[in-house]
Amino acid sequence: MQPGPKKILRFLQSWLINTLAVLLAVQMVKGIHFRDPGLLAPVLTALMLGILNAFIRPILVVFALPLLILTLGLFMLVINALMLYLVSGLMKPYFQVDGFGAAILGALIISLISGALNILTGNTKSRVSIRRGPPPAGKKPDRNDDNGPVIDV
Repeated sequence: MQPGPKKILRFLQSWLINTLAVLLAVQMVKGIHFRDPGLLAPVLTALMLGILNAFIRPILVVFALPLLILTLGLFMLVINALMLYLVSGLMKPYFQVDGFGAAILGALIISLISGALNILTGNTKSRVSIRRGPPPAGKKPDRNDDNGPVIDV
């Protein structure tokens, strides 16, 4: 497969995953809803969220770097909520977030679901591998040596 079509398929897979995550967030959070019951609004919302995350979120991350360091990255949830709230403002008649609390809960759900689905489908550069190795040569097996499974992330 050529590099161009591979990137397009990866983008489409990511877009579908984000659309599913947005749909699940709408079902789970009472303050987030679509005006129309069709699939056009969720697909466009996920596309708009992806575009804003690609262009505006890095700028916000740079400006919020001291807060991100201070909160050990938890402020990223607030940035994701701001992105969701901004998408709501841009797509006002079709997609609506009623308050910032709903935006934070929706951003948390979207992040968890899209992260899990991206890892399960292999649409990310992260890999999880679990290895069990034998004890080193010349060393007696000891029950307290913490030679358990190794998880590389």
